[in-house]
Amino acid sequence: MGKRGRACVVVLGDLGRSPRMQYHALSLARQASFQVDIVAYGGSIPHEAVLNHPSIHIHTMAQPRFIQYFPKILYPVTLLLKAFIQFTMLLWFLFVKVPAPDIFLVQNPPSVPTLIAVKWASSWRRAAFVVDWHNFGYTLLALSLGRNNLLVSLYRWSENHYGKMATGSLCVTKAMQHELDQNWGVRAKVLYDQPPEFFRPALLEERHELFCRVRKDLCHPIGVYDFISRELENQELNETLFTTKFNADISLKQNRPALVVSSTSWTPDENFGILLEAAVMYDRRVAARSKGSETAEISEEQHHYPNLLFIITGKGPEKEMYEEKIKRLNLRHVAFRTMWLAAEDYPLLLGSADLGVCLHTSSSGLDLPMKVVDMFGCGLPVCSVSYSCIQELVKDGKNGLLFSSSSELADQLLVSNSSFFLKDYFTKSTAEDSSNVLVFCLCEQILFKGFPGNCDALMSLKAGAMETGSSGRWATEWEDCAKPLITQVVSQIADS
Repeated sequence: MGKRGRACVVVLGDLGRSPRMQYHALSLARQASFQVDIVAYGGSIPHEAVLNHPSIHIHTMAQPRFIQYFPKILYPVTLLLKAFIQFTMLLWFLFVKVPAPDIFLVQNPPSVPTLIAVKWASSWRRAAFVVDWHNFGYTLLALSLGRNNLLVSLYRWSENHYGKMATGSLCVTKAMQHELDQNWGVRAKVLYDQPPEFFRPALLEERHELFCRVRKDLCHPIGVYDFISRELENQELNETLFTTKFNADISLKQNRPALVVSSTSWTPDENFGILLEAAVMYDRRVAARSKGSETAEISEEQHHYPNLLFIITGKGPEKEMYEEKIKRLNLRHVAFRTMWLAAEDYPLLLGSADLGVCLHTSSSGLDLPMKVVDMFGCGLPVCSVSYSCIQELVKDGKNGLLFSSSSELADQLLVSNSSFFLKDYFTKSTAEDSSNVLVFCLCEQILFKGFPGNCDALMSLKAGAMETGSSGRWATEWEDCAKPLITQVVSQIADS
Protein backbone atom coordinates (compact mmCIF):
# COMPACT_ATOMS: atom_id res chain seq x y z
CA MET A 1 0.00 0.00 0.00
CA GLY A 2 2.43 2.64 -1.16
CA LYS A 3 6.11 3.11 -0.47
CA ARG A 4 5.88 5.27 2.62
CA GLY A 5 3.16 3.35 4.49
CA ARG A 6 1.97 6.43 6.33
CA ALA A 7 -1.47 7.90 7.05
CA CYS A 8 -2.56 11.22 8.56
CA VAL A 9 -5.87 11.29 10.46
CA VAL A 10 -7.27 14.83 10.80
CA VAL A 11 -9.79 15.78 13.51
CA LEU A 12 -10.64 19.45 14.01
CA GLY A 13 -11.94 18.64 17.46
CA ASP A 14 -11.12 16.98 20.76
CA LEU A 15 -9.49 13.66 19.89
CA GLY A 16 -10.61 12.07 23.15
CA ARG A 17 -14.22 12.81 22.19
CA SER A 18 -13.81 11.46 18.63
CA PRO A 19 -13.95 7.68 19.14
CA ARG A 20 -14.54 6.76 15.49
CA MET A 21 -11.36 8.55 14.41
CA GLN A 22 -9.43 6.88 17.22
CA TYR A 23 -10.65 3.52 15.92
CA HIS A 24 -9.62 4.51 12.38
CA ALA A 25 -6.13 5.27 13.65
CA LEU A 26 -5.90 1.93 15.43
CA SER A 27 -7.09 0.04 12.35
CA LEU A 28 -4.68 1.88 10.06
CA ALA A 29 -1.83 0.95 12.41
CA ARG A 30 -2.92 -2.61 13.22
CA GLN A 31 -4.66 -3.82 10.07
CA ALA A 32 -2.92 -1.78 7.37
CA SER A 33 0.51 -1.62 9.08
CA PHE A 34 0.72 2.15 8.58
CA GLN A 35 2.60 4.69 10.59
CA VAL A 36 -0.23 6.99 11.69
CA ASP A 37 -0.08 10.69 12.50
CA ILE A 38 -3.13 12.20 14.20
CA VAL A 39 -3.64 15.96 13.96
CA ALA A 40 -6.27 17.07 16.46
CA TYR A 41 -7.07 19.26 19.43
CA GLY A 42 -6.24 18.10 22.93
CA GLY A 43 -8.60 18.06 25.87
CA SER A 44 -10.04 14.70 26.83
CA ILE A 45 -7.59 11.81 27.12
CA PRO A 46 -7.78 9.31 24.22
CA HIS A 47 -8.03 5.59 24.81
CA GLU A 48 -4.95 3.83 26.14
CA ALA A 49 -4.75 1.65 23.02
CA VAL A 50 -4.22 4.81 20.93
CA LEU A 51 -1.78 6.42 23.36
CA ASN A 52 0.34 3.29 23.72
CA HIS A 53 0.50 2.07 20.12
CA PRO A 54 4.07 2.53 18.84
CA SER A 55 2.93 3.37 15.29
CA ILE A 56 0.52 6.15 16.30
CA HIS A 57 1.85 9.69 16.76
CA ILE A 58 -0.43 12.42 18.09
CA HIS A 59 0.18 16.06 17.05
CA THR A 60 -1.86 18.38 19.28
CA MET A 61 -3.03 21.76 18.04
CA ALA A 62 -3.81 24.65 20.39
CA GLN A 63 -7.43 25.81 20.39
CA PRO A 64 -8.16 29.53 19.78
CA ARG A 65 -9.98 29.87 23.10
CA PHE A 66 -9.75 33.67 23.31
CA ILE A 67 -12.53 33.92 20.72
CA GLN A 68 -15.12 32.76 23.27
CA TYR A 69 -14.71 36.05 25.12
CA PHE A 70 -15.96 38.10 22.14
CA PRO A 71 -19.49 39.54 22.61
CA LYS A 72 -22.35 37.50 21.12
CA ILE A 73 -23.32 40.34 18.80
CA LEU A 74 -20.08 39.66 16.90
CA TYR A 75 -20.87 35.94 16.47
CA PRO A 76 -20.65 35.93 12.63
CA VAL A 77 -17.33 37.77 12.82
CA THR A 78 -15.96 35.39 15.45
CA LEU A 79 -16.93 32.42 13.26
CA LEU A 80 -14.89 33.81 10.38
CA LEU A 81 -11.96 34.70 12.62
CA LYS A 82 -11.99 31.26 14.22
CA ALA A 83 -12.07 29.58 10.79
CA PHE A 84 -9.11 31.67 9.61
CA ILE A 85 -7.02 30.80 12.68
CA GLN A 86 -7.90 27.12 12.36
CA PHE A 87 -7.07 27.17 8.65
CA THR A 88 -3.65 28.72 9.25
CA MET A 89 -2.86 26.23 12.01
CA LEU A 90 -3.98 23.26 9.92
CA LEU A 91 -1.79 24.35 7.01
CA TRP A 92 1.24 24.56 9.32
CA PHE A 93 0.69 21.06 10.68
CA LEU A 94 -0.31 19.39 7.40
CA PHE A 95 2.33 21.06 5.21
CA VAL A 96 5.26 21.22 7.65
CA LYS A 97 5.02 19.36 10.95
CA VAL A 98 3.58 16.03 9.80
CA PRO A 99 5.73 13.69 7.64
CA ALA A 100 4.40 13.28 4.10
CA PRO A 101 1.66 10.61 4.15
CA ASP A 102 0.16 8.30 1.54
CA ILE A 103 -3.32 9.27 2.64
CA PHE A 104 -5.17 11.95 4.58
CA LEU A 105 -8.31 10.71 6.36
CA VAL A 106 -10.42 13.60 7.63
CA GLN A 107 -13.49 13.73 9.85
CA ASN A 108 -16.41 15.77 8.54
CA PRO A 109 -17.86 17.87 10.16
CA PRO A 110 -16.47 20.39 10.80
CA SER A 111 -16.14 21.09 7.08
CA VAL A 112 -14.78 24.64 7.17
CA PRO A 113 -11.86 25.05 7.10
CA THR A 114 -10.93 21.35 7.42
CA LEU A 115 -11.83 20.08 3.95
CA ILE A 116 -10.13 23.04 2.25
CA ALA A 117 -6.90 22.66 4.22
CA VAL A 118 -6.73 18.89 3.76
CA LYS A 119 -7.46 19.16 0.04
CA TRP A 120 -4.64 21.68 -0.41
CA ALA A 121 -2.27 19.55 1.66
CA SER A 122 -3.14 16.35 -0.22
CA SER A 123 -2.48 18.04 -3.57
CA TRP A 124 0.83 19.53 -2.38
CA ARG A 125 2.05 16.26 -0.86
CA ARG A 126 0.59 13.98 -3.56
CA ALA A 127 -1.50 11.97 -1.10
CA ALA A 128 -4.95 10.43 -1.28
CA PHE A 129 -7.74 12.46 0.32
CA VAL A 130 -10.55 10.49 2.03
CA VAL A 131 -13.50 12.11 3.83
CA ASP A 132 -15.35 10.23 6.56
CA TRP A 133 -18.82 11.79 6.57
CA HIS A 134 -20.24 11.62 10.11
CA ASN A 135 -22.87 14.29 9.44
CA PHE A 136 -23.26 17.52 7.45
CA GLY A 137 -21.53 20.57 8.89
CA TYR A 138 -23.97 23.09 7.45
CA THR A 139 -26.90 21.46 9.30
CA LEU A 140 -25.06 21.85 12.61
CA LEU A 141 -24.34 25.53 11.87
CA ALA A 142 -28.00 26.00 10.96
CA LEU A 143 -29.01 25.01 14.50
CA SER A 144 -27.66 28.34 15.73
CA LEU A 145 -28.00 30.58 12.65
CA GLY A 146 -31.02 29.17 10.80
CA ARG A 147 -31.17 27.37 7.44
CA ASN A 148 -31.63 30.58 5.43
CA ASN A 149 -28.61 32.37 6.84
CA LEU A 150 -26.00 33.48 4.27
CA LEU A 151 -23.13 31.94 6.24
CA VAL A 152 -24.98 28.60 6.29
CA SER A 153 -25.42 28.76 2.50
CA LEU A 154 -21.71 29.56 2.01
CA TYR A 155 -20.78 26.76 4.40
CA ARG A 156 -22.93 24.26 2.48
CA TRP A 157 -21.38 25.32 -0.84
CA SER A 158 -17.87 24.88 0.54
CA GLU A 159 -18.74 21.52 2.10
CA ASN A 160 -20.20 20.31 -1.18
CA HIS A 161 -17.45 21.73 -3.39
CA TYR A 162 -14.49 20.35 -1.47
CA GLY A 163 -16.27 17.15 -0.45
CA LYS A 164 -16.61 16.24 -4.13
CA MET A 165 -12.86 16.68 -4.58
CA ALA A 166 -12.05 13.78 -2.24
CA THR A 167 -10.31 10.74 -3.69
CA GLY A 168 -12.72 8.56 -1.73
CA SER A 169 -15.50 8.84 0.83
CA LEU A 170 -16.90 6.87 3.75
CA CYS A 171 -20.19 7.56 5.55
CA VAL A 172 -22.11 6.22 8.54
CA THR A 173 -25.54 5.24 7.14
CA LYS A 174 -27.24 4.09 3.96
CA ALA A 175 -29.50 7.15 4.21
CA MET A 176 -26.46 9.44 4.14
CA GLN A 177 -24.95 7.42 1.29
CA HIS A 178 -28.13 8.00 -0.73
CA GLU A 179 -28.17 11.74 0.07
CA LEU A 180 -24.52 12.15 -0.92
CA ASP A 181 -25.05 10.26 -4.16
CA GLN A 182 -28.29 11.91 -5.26
CA ASN A 183 -27.81 15.51 -4.14
CA TRP A 184 -24.06 16.02 -3.62
CA GLY A 185 -22.45 14.05 -6.42
CA VAL A 186 -20.37 12.07 -3.91
CA ARG A 187 -20.03 8.28 -4.07
CA ALA A 188 -19.47 7.08 -0.52
CA LYS A 189 -19.06 3.64 0.99
CA VAL A 190 -21.00 2.87 4.17
CA LEU A 191 -18.80 2.06 7.15
CA TYR A 192 -21.15 1.38 10.03
CA ASP A 193 -19.94 2.20 13.50
CA GLN A 194 -19.26 -0.99 15.40
CA PRO A 195 -18.06 -1.37 18.98
CA PRO A 196 -14.39 -2.27 19.46
CA GLU A 197 -13.47 -5.25 21.60
CA PHE A 198 -13.28 -3.32 24.88
CA PHE A 199 -17.05 -2.60 24.82
CA ARG A 200 -18.54 -5.69 26.49
CA PRO A 201 -20.59 -6.64 29.58
CA ALA A 202 -18.57 -5.91 32.71
CA LEU A 203 -17.55 -8.69 35.08
CA LEU A 204 -18.71 -8.51 38.70
CA GLU A 205 -15.22 -7.70 39.91
CA GLU A 206 -14.93 -4.91 37.32
CA ARG A 207 -18.28 -3.46 38.41
CA HIS A 208 -17.28 -3.48 42.05
CA GLU A 209 -13.96 -1.79 41.35
CA LEU A 210 -15.59 0.80 39.06
CA PHE A 211 -18.17 1.86 41.64
CA CYS A 212 -15.46 2.06 44.27
CA ARG A 213 -13.56 4.46 41.96
CA VAL A 214 -16.55 6.69 41.21
CA ARG A 215 -17.85 6.75 44.79
CA LYS A 216 -16.73 10.37 45.23
CA ASP A 217 -18.75 11.41 42.15
CA LEU A 218 -21.81 9.54 43.42
CA CYS A 219 -21.54 11.18 46.84
CA HIS A 220 -22.22 14.64 45.39
CA PRO A 221 -25.88 15.09 44.49
CA ILE A 222 -27.10 17.66 41.99
CA GLY A 223 -28.90 19.94 44.38
CA VAL A 224 -30.93 18.24 47.10
CA TYR A 225 -29.82 15.41 49.38
CA ASP A 226 -31.26 12.26 47.75
CA PHE A 227 -31.63 8.52 48.32
CA ILE A 228 -28.18 7.84 46.82
CA SER A 229 -26.59 10.15 49.37
CA ARG A 230 -28.42 8.37 52.21
CA GLU A 231 -27.38 4.91 51.00
CA LEU A 232 -23.73 5.90 50.60
CA GLU A 233 -23.66 7.31 54.13
CA ASN A 234 -24.71 3.95 55.59
CA GLN A 235 -22.47 1.73 53.48
CA GLU A 236 -19.84 -0.64 54.77
CA LEU A 237 -16.31 -0.56 53.33
CA ASN A 238 -16.88 -3.82 51.46
CA GLU A 239 -19.92 -2.63 49.50
CA THR A 240 -20.96 -0.19 46.79
CA LEU A 241 -24.40 0.96 45.66
CA PHE A 242 -24.72 -2.12 43.50
CA THR A 243 -22.35 -4.79 44.84
CA THR A 244 -21.22 -6.46 48.05
CA LYS A 245 -17.85 -8.13 48.60
CA PHE A 246 -17.47 -10.88 51.20
CA ASN A 247 -13.94 -12.26 51.37
CA ALA A 248 -13.17 -12.85 47.67
CA ASP A 249 -16.79 -13.26 46.58
CA ILE A 250 -18.67 -10.38 44.91
CA SER A 251 -22.43 -10.38 44.43
CA LEU A 252 -25.05 -7.94 43.16
CA LYS A 253 -27.41 -6.47 45.74
CA GLN A 254 -31.03 -7.51 45.40
CA ASN A 255 -32.23 -4.11 46.65
CA ARG A 256 -29.96 -2.08 44.39
CA PRO A 257 -31.28 0.83 42.32
CA ALA A 258 -31.66 0.37 38.57
CA LEU A 259 -28.83 2.09 36.71
CA VAL A 260 -29.76 4.10 33.61
CA VAL A 261 -26.95 5.66 31.57
CA SER A 262 -27.05 8.39 28.96
CA SER A 263 -24.12 10.00 27.17
CA THR A 264 -24.44 13.46 25.69
CA SER A 265 -22.58 16.46 24.35
CA TRP A 266 -25.17 18.71 26.06
CA THR A 267 -26.10 20.44 22.79
CA PRO A 268 -29.45 21.79 21.46
CA ASP A 269 -30.05 18.71 19.28
CA GLU A 270 -30.55 16.59 22.45
CA ASN A 271 -33.64 17.60 24.39
CA PHE A 272 -32.99 16.41 27.93
CA GLY A 273 -36.31 17.86 29.00
CA ILE A 274 -37.92 14.60 27.84
CA LEU A 275 -35.79 12.57 30.22
CA LEU A 276 -36.45 14.91 33.14
CA GLU A 277 -40.19 14.75 32.48
CA ALA A 278 -40.11 10.96 32.40
CA ALA A 279 -38.11 10.89 35.64
CA VAL A 280 -40.66 13.13 37.39
CA MET A 281 -43.56 10.94 36.26
CA TYR A 282 -41.77 7.77 37.33
CA ASP A 283 -41.07 9.29 40.74
CA ARG A 284 -44.71 10.28 41.24
CA ARG A 285 -46.03 6.92 40.12
CA VAL A 286 -43.70 4.94 42.37
CA ALA A 287 -44.53 7.18 45.33
CA ALA A 288 -48.26 6.67 44.71
CA ARG A 289 -47.95 2.90 44.39
CA SER A 290 -45.75 2.66 47.47
CA LYS A 291 -48.36 4.57 49.45
CA GLY A 292 -51.10 2.33 48.11
CA SER A 293 -49.22 -0.82 49.04
CA GLU A 294 -49.23 0.29 52.68
CA THR A 295 -53.02 -0.08 52.85
CA ALA A 296 -53.55 -3.02 50.47
CA GLU A 297 -52.53 -6.65 50.69
CA ILE A 298 -50.16 -6.72 47.71
CA SER A 299 -47.16 -9.00 47.46
CA GLU A 300 -43.71 -7.41 47.31
CA GLU A 301 -43.21 -8.81 43.80
CA GLN A 302 -46.40 -7.14 42.54
CA HIS A 303 -45.60 -3.65 43.75
CA HIS A 304 -41.79 -3.57 43.65
CA TYR A 305 -40.47 -0.80 41.45
CA PRO A 306 -36.82 0.16 41.96
CA ASN A 307 -35.31 3.53 42.61
CA LEU A 308 -33.55 4.81 39.50
CA LEU A 309 -30.07 6.28 39.27
CA PHE A 310 -29.42 8.22 36.07
CA ILE A 311 -25.73 8.71 35.31
CA ILE A 312 -25.24 11.27 32.52
CA THR A 313 -21.76 11.40 31.01
CA GLY A 314 -20.29 14.02 28.71
CA LYS A 315 -19.31 17.67 28.39
CA GLY A 316 -21.07 20.49 26.60
CA PRO A 317 -22.61 23.99 26.65
CA GLU A 318 -26.05 23.13 28.11
CA LYS A 319 -24.84 21.00 31.02
CA GLU A 320 -25.16 23.71 33.69
CA MET A 321 -28.63 24.69 32.47
CA TYR A 322 -29.95 21.14 32.88
CA GLU A 323 -28.19 20.68 36.21
CA GLU A 324 -30.09 23.73 37.48
CA LYS A 325 -33.35 22.14 36.31
CA ILE A 326 -32.47 18.87 38.05
CA LYS A 327 -31.85 20.74 41.32
CA ARG A 328 -35.45 21.97 41.30
CA LEU A 329 -37.09 18.55 40.73
CA ASN A 330 -36.96 17.35 44.37
CA LEU A 331 -37.33 13.65 43.49
CA ARG A 332 -37.62 10.87 46.08
CA HIS A 333 -37.16 7.72 44.00
CA VAL A 334 -34.96 9.06 41.19
CA ALA A 335 -31.45 10.52 41.40
CA PHE A 336 -29.18 12.11 38.79
CA ARG A 337 -25.41 12.27 38.61
CA THR A 338 -23.35 13.94 35.88
CA MET A 339 -19.72 12.96 35.37
CA TRP A 340 -16.86 12.66 32.90
CA LEU A 341 -15.22 9.24 32.90
CA ALA A 342 -11.80 8.06 31.80
CA ALA A 343 -11.80 6.35 28.40
CA GLU A 344 -11.22 2.98 30.10
CA ASP A 345 -14.05 3.44 32.64
CA TYR A 346 -16.78 4.47 30.18
CA PRO A 347 -17.14 0.95 28.65
CA LEU A 348 -17.25 -0.50 32.16
CA LEU A 349 -20.09 1.85 33.11
CA LEU A 350 -22.10 0.83 30.05
CA GLY A 351 -21.32 -2.82 30.77
CA SER A 352 -22.64 -2.39 34.33
CA ALA A 353 -25.87 -0.51 33.52
CA ASP A 354 -29.42 -1.81 33.16
CA LEU A 355 -30.71 0.56 30.46
CA GLY A 356 -29.32 3.19 28.10
CA VAL A 357 -31.13 6.33 26.97
CA CYS A 358 -30.24 8.22 23.78
CA LEU A 359 -31.73 11.65 23.05
CA HIS A 360 -29.71 12.30 19.88
CA THR A 361 -31.93 13.59 17.08
CA SER A 362 -29.31 14.45 14.37
CA SER A 363 -29.18 17.88 12.73
CA SER A 364 -29.38 16.22 9.30
CA GLY A 365 -31.45 13.17 10.22
CA LEU A 366 -28.87 11.05 8.39
CA ASP A 367 -26.32 10.00 11.01
CA LEU A 368 -26.45 7.44 13.81
CA PRO A 369 -25.46 7.94 17.46
CA MET A 370 -22.23 6.08 18.19
CA LYS A 371 -23.17 5.99 21.87
CA VAL A 372 -25.90 3.46 21.00
CA VAL A 373 -23.39 1.31 19.14
CA ASP A 374 -21.21 1.29 22.26
CA MET A 375 -24.20 0.40 24.42
CA PHE A 376 -25.09 -2.56 22.22
CA GLY A 377 -21.46 -3.70 22.38
CA CYS A 378 -21.94 -3.93 26.15
CA GLY A 379 -25.26 -5.77 25.78
CA LEU A 380 -27.16 -2.71 27.03
CA PRO A 381 -30.70 -2.16 25.65
CA VAL A 382 -31.53 1.41 24.63
CA CYS A 383 -34.51 3.75 24.64
CA SER A 384 -33.82 6.14 21.76
CA VAL A 385 -35.46 9.14 20.14
CA SER A 386 -36.91 8.12 16.78
CA TYR A 387 -35.88 9.90 13.58
CA SER A 388 -35.55 9.10 9.89
CA CYS A 389 -32.72 6.53 9.84
CA ILE A 390 -32.40 5.34 13.46
CA GLN A 391 -34.04 2.03 12.42
CA GLU A 392 -30.75 1.14 10.70
CA LEU A 393 -29.44 0.64 14.24
CA VAL A 394 -32.23 0.35 16.82
CA LYS A 395 -34.72 -2.43 16.06
CA ASP A 396 -37.88 -1.34 17.83
CA GLY A 397 -38.97 -3.93 20.39
CA LYS A 398 -35.94 -6.16 19.77
CA ASN A 399 -32.80 -4.41 21.07
CA GLY A 400 -34.45 -1.20 22.26
CA LEU A 401 -37.50 1.05 22.16
CA LEU A 402 -38.10 4.17 20.07
CA PHE A 403 -39.91 7.35 21.08
CA SER A 404 -40.38 10.79 19.59
CA SER A 405 -39.18 14.09 21.04
CA SER A 406 -42.63 15.46 21.84
CA SER A 407 -44.03 15.31 25.38
CA GLU A 408 -47.60 16.43 24.63
CA LEU A 409 -49.14 13.19 25.88
CA ALA A 410 -47.34 13.19 29.23
CA ASP A 411 -50.40 14.16 31.32
CA GLN A 412 -52.64 11.63 29.56
CA LEU A 413 -50.19 8.86 30.41
CA LEU A 414 -51.01 9.20 34.08
CA VAL A 415 -54.38 7.59 33.39
CA SER A 416 -53.45 5.40 30.40
CA ASN A 417 -54.61 1.78 30.32
CA SER A 418 -51.38 -0.16 30.65
CA SER A 419 -52.54 -3.50 29.24
CA PHE A 420 -54.06 -1.83 26.17
CA PHE A 421 -51.00 0.34 25.64
CA LEU A 422 -48.59 -2.58 25.90
CA LYS A 423 -50.52 -4.54 23.28
CA ASP A 424 -50.83 -1.41 21.11
CA TYR A 425 -47.12 -0.65 21.30
CA PHE A 426 -45.78 -4.06 20.42
CA THR A 427 -48.17 -4.42 17.48
CA LYS A 428 -46.62 -1.19 16.08
CA SER A 429 -49.87 0.75 16.08
CA THR A 430 -49.01 3.56 18.48
CA ALA A 431 -49.93 7.18 17.83
CA GLU A 432 -47.73 9.20 15.50
CA ASP A 433 -46.29 11.15 18.43
CA SER A 434 -44.93 8.25 20.52
CA SER A 435 -43.01 10.12 23.20
CA ASN A 436 -45.23 8.15 25.58
CA VAL A 437 -43.00 5.13 24.96
CA LEU A 438 -40.18 6.52 27.12
CA VAL A 439 -42.55 7.79 29.79
CA PHE A 440 -44.48 4.51 29.69
CA CYS A 441 -41.29 2.44 30.03
CA LEU A 442 -40.36 4.40 33.15
CA CYS A 443 -43.78 5.26 34.60
CA GLU A 444 -45.77 2.11 33.84
CA GLN A 445 -42.69 -0.04 34.50
CA ILE A 446 -42.95 -2.50 31.59
CA LEU A 447 -39.15 -2.57 31.84
CA PHE A 448 -38.47 -2.18 35.56
CA LYS A 449 -41.46 -3.82 37.25
CA GLY A 450 -40.12 -6.63 39.43
CA PHE A 451 -36.50 -5.46 39.08
CA PRO A 452 -33.98 -7.02 39.34
CA GLY A 453 -35.18 -10.61 39.14
CA ASN A 454 -38.57 -10.50 37.41
CA CYS A 455 -38.40 -7.95 34.60
CA ASP A 456 -38.97 -10.07 31.48
CA ALA A 457 -39.39 -7.16 29.05
CA LEU A 458 -36.03 -5.70 30.04
CA MET A 459 -34.33 -9.09 29.83
CA SER A 460 -35.78 -9.66 26.36
CA LEU A 461 -34.41 -6.33 25.11
CA LYS A 462 -31.08 -7.08 26.76
CA ALA A 463 -30.85 -10.36 24.84
CA GLY A 464 -31.53 -8.45 21.61
CA ALA A 465 -28.86 -5.89 22.46
CA MET A 466 -26.36 -8.68 23.18
CA GLU A 467 -27.15 -10.26 19.82
CA THR A 468 -26.71 -6.93 18.01
CA GLY A 469 -23.45 -6.16 19.82
CA SER A 470 -21.93 -9.55 19.12
CA SER A 471 -22.95 -9.63 15.45
CA GLY A 472 -20.21 -7.23 14.34
CA ARG A 473 -17.08 -5.56 15.64
CA TRP A 474 -15.15 -2.55 14.39
CA ALA A 475 -12.07 -4.44 13.19
CA THR A 476 -14.17 -6.74 10.99
CA GLU A 477 -16.29 -3.90 9.58
CA TRP A 478 -13.18 -1.82 8.86
CA GLU A 479 -11.44 -4.75 7.17
CA ASP A 480 -14.43 -5.38 4.89
CA CYS A 481 -15.44 -1.80 4.08
CA ALA A 482 -12.69 0.75 4.73
CA LYS A 483 -9.49 -1.12 3.98
CA PRO A 484 -10.38 -1.95 0.32
CA LEU A 485 -11.22 1.72 -0.33
CA ILE A 486 -8.00 2.92 1.29
CA THR A 487 -5.95 0.39 -0.68
CA GLN A 488 -7.62 1.53 -3.90
CA VAL A 489 -7.18 5.28 -3.46
CA VAL A 490 -3.56 4.99 -2.29
CA SER A 491 -2.77 2.87 -5.34
CA GLN A 492 -4.46 5.42 -7.62
CA ILE A 493 -2.30 8.25 -6.29
CA ALA A 494 0.87 6.14 -6.43
CA ASP A 495 0.19 5.25 -10.10
CA SER A 496 -0.71 8.79 -11.20
